[in-house]
Amino acid sequence: MQRYGTARASYGFRNCIQSYGNHESYNCVHRLLLNIQSAVSDLPNNTKFLNVSHNNIVTLHQGSFGHMPLILQLRIDYNNLKNIKTGAFDNLTKLEILDLSNNNISFLPKDVFRGLRNLTYLFLHQNSIDFIQVELLRPLVSLRFLNLSSNYLKSFHEIVESIQPLQRLKSLFVCSNSLTSLSHTHNLPLSLSQLFICNNRLQELHCDKNLFINVKYLDLSCNNLTSPSLQSLNLTKMIYLNMQYNKYFDIYKFIQNSSISLSNIDYSGLGLTNRSKISELCYYLKGINMTSLSLLGNEIKFLPENTLENCTVKNTVDLSRNKIKDVNCLRFMYRSEFKTLIVEHNLLKELKSCVNRAKFSNLTYISFRFNRIWSVNEHAFSYAPNLQELKLNINNIIFLKKHSFSGLKSLKSLRLDNNLIPDIYPNLFDDLTELRILNFRNNRLSVIFDNVFQRLGNLTILDLGGNKITHLENNSLYGLQSLSKLYLDGNKIQTISSDTFRSIQNTLQVLDLMANRLSFESSREYFSPFYKLNKLYDMKLQNQQPFGLIVIPYGFFKGLTSLRLLDLAQNRLTHLHANVFDELGQLVYLSLSDDCNGIQNLPDGIFKNLFSLRSLNLENICLQTLNPHVFSNLTKLRKLQLMKNALKHINIDILKNMTSLTYLDIRKSPITCTCNNEPLKQWLSQPQVHVVFPYNLSCSDNPNSYFHDFDIKVCDMKLKLQLFCVSLTIVLLFTVIPIVYGKSYWHIKYNYFLFIAWLHERWKSNKEMYKYDAFVSYNTHDEEWVYKTMLPTLESCSPSPALRLCLHHRDFQLGRDIIDNIVDSIHNSRKTVCVVSRSYLRSEWCSLEMQLASYKLFDEMRDVLVLLLLEDIPDRELSTYHRMRKVMLKKTYISWPSEQEAQKLFWAKLIKALRGSNTVEMAEGWKNNVTKHAL
Repeated sequence: MQRYGTARASYGFRNCIQSYGNHESYNCVHRLLLNIQSAVSDLPNNTKFLNVSHNNIVTLHQGSFGHMPLILQLRIDYNNLKNIKTGAFDNLTKLEILDLSNNNISFLPKDVFRGLRNLTYLFLHQNSIDFIQVELLRPLVSLRFLNLSSNYLKSFHEIVESIQPLQRLKSLFVCSNSLTSLSHTHNLPLSLSQLFICNNRLQELHCDKNLFINVKYLDLSCNNLTSPSLQSLNLTKMIYLNMQYNKYFDIYKFIQNSSISLSNIDYSGLGLTNRSKISELCYYLKGINMTSLSLLGNEIKFLPENTLENCTVKNTVDLSRNKIKDVNCLRFMYRSEFKTLIVEHNLLKELKSCVNRAKFSNLTYISFRFNRIWSVNEHAFSYAPNLQELKLNINNIIFLKKHSFSGLKSLKSLRLDNNLIPDIYPNLFDDLTELRILNFRNNRLSVIFDNVFQRLGNLTILDLGGNKITHLENNSLYGLQSLSKLYLDGNKIQTISSDTFRSIQNTLQVLDLMANRLSFESSREYFSPFYKLNKLYDMKLQNQQPFGLIVIPYGFFKGLTSLRLLDLAQNRLTHLHANVFDELGQLVYLSLSDDCNGIQNLPDGIFKNLFSLRSLNLENICLQTLNPHVFSNLTKLRKLQLMKNALKHINIDILKNMTSLTYLDIRKSPITCTCNNEPLKQWLSQPQVHVVFPYNLSCSDNPNSYFHDFDIKVCDMKLKLQLFCVSLTIVLLFTVIPIVYGKSYWHIKYNYFLFIAWLHERWKSNKEMYKYDAFVSYNTHDEEWVYKTMLPTLESCSPSPALRLCLHHRDFQLGRDIIDNIVDSIHNSRKTVCVVSRSYLRSEWCSLEMQLASYKLFDEMRDVLVLLLLEDIPDRELSTYHRMRKVMLKKTYISWPSEQEAQKLFWAKLIKALRGSNTVEMAEGWKNNVTKHAL
């Protein structure tokens, strides 16, 4: 793999995942990395966003990111960083955000940030830094945000001196350190407008009165400051001052002598526990138009009537994190014009009826979250007739009276989620005609009565998830003619029908039925509960309880012509018919994940009409093979997840047909490191598709090895087959040729000459027409006997016709090859006479002539060989010449006698043998014996 650069040998990374939505962003989190090179070594040089958080990296060496000069955002938080070497961030000239928080950094070299001239945000909180060198931050000329909180810094002087070059710095956080004073020799940068010094050990500031002259937001909370320590400060430009939880701080003394506007102080956590203290505060605030009044964390238990009558608040009153048990219809406010009331994290138990109470016409937002409210009485919010948003979630509400929300005709958002509400009464929402959002999630609703929502004609979002609803009546959703999003997930719904959604069929766009109890027994059953929801674009049906949908009926998705997102995960689908998604031509996202023990292989053509599909999740569905006929039409697919399947082999023709594919996840699949996956190994090297963690893909046949190490050089099957065939042929030739040569040399040679003779048309058509009666085969040592004794006797055997003999010394044609002459002579002779002597046996030419005469039997099927034994040769000598011995053991031969009288009989027998016709028995005998003994 190429180490640096955009041209990569593999579009997959050892420890990082490329963001699907942003190809310049990489996440390398939770990889147990010990060094930064393990993450960045194979990343491209166009990387702009890099997250290496939540690892175990200890050291950053010089040039750690040198090959990625375009990085804009770098996260190395939540590691074990202790050492950052000088030059670690060299070449990151475009870096804007650097997060080194939540590490173990105790020391930073003075040049560690050199070159980071465009850095805007620097996070160093949650480390062990106890000292900052003066020159450390000098290169960061563009820095606007610096967080040094939760370290061990002791000197504010060092901090101020180190930030002097930062003329663009706007926010500085030094909370949770060990600062005991704010002594300094330099002023803060003029650009600094937000300063957070909370949770330190400050008792006295010991600072110049103009230190905060340009600061607009100052947080000195959770210290040990007293009011006199701040009274001399110039706070005229201060917009927000937080002094909460300074136990020695006297707010009354401070506001009497401070230069800050009293409306810009946060009065939270200042010990204003009772009416007298709060009333005294409001006395000082009388006549001041407060934008907001924050009284959080003051341990307030009770607010009597008109407690805040002198506090004029235009926008927000926040009473959170106190111990208030009753808001008492807001009698403590007394005709205030505030718009927002927040009373979270208190001890409210009951919201009482507020009929005929003072009206707060400007009040549009109320939040009573995180309390202990169990009952909401009738007309509980009559004091806020123009209320638009009401949050009662995360309480213990059991009882909602029929007219609890009476009079709230302007209410647009109502949150009742995470309570204990068992029922919804039909008249509960009669006045909420402008309601847009209604959230009943995580309650105890078991039934939705008919017409309960009939007055909510403007409602667009209804969340009934996490309840115990078993079914919906035909008119349960009646009146919701504007509803676009319906959440019914986490209920116990067992049946649905087209009538269920009849009232919302023209407007519904999102339907969530996740984790209900829908199931079907047969896929052959025709069932179309959604056929009129032609505007629905998002539907969730995953994780039906207890065993999943199991099957999907025929026509189940009929009518969903606008559906773009469909989730069918965790349903243990045992069978999907090929036409199940035919109606979903606009589908962009489909998930069938976590259906293992259900789907094993998908039917051909199941995705044939999903021409618009962009993302397909088939994770953990026990797929064993990828069939080209299943994925044939997914030309627009960009993201394919095949993680946790039983795939041993992947047909890359399928992936090649997905011409838009950019993201592939095949992790935790038992891919084999065998040659049938050679095309996959080659395909993984193309730069168009990002494969998730390809270097973690192990070989199923050898878990200790990895697929990326699989050497495909051994898998050129075509070449290997060719080489095998060539090698086999050569080996066979070199093995067979010597054997054939040794066993059938003369036979081969004989047949060769037969073929040559045939080519030259030397054979006669009538094979009974012979030129000679016999061809005489003899050795030159016996030539005298042949010419003086045999030739005169046979060629002049009066009174019988003379025999015509062929002798090589006399009758061979001059100039021809000897072998040609021998072959022609044998085939032009009726018989072949072999004059056998010791010299004959030792002659190769004589042996050839005898062999060729024997092979003539194959052509004429008759015995043509006559053996004449000129000498008495013992068997022990014949055993050396095995061919001759075999012939003599099977044939009767004539021996030349030494007696004169016996010679006459010899000639008579020889003449008879040469002139007589071969009988059928002789021919058959030679036919049976020639195969066994001729060679």
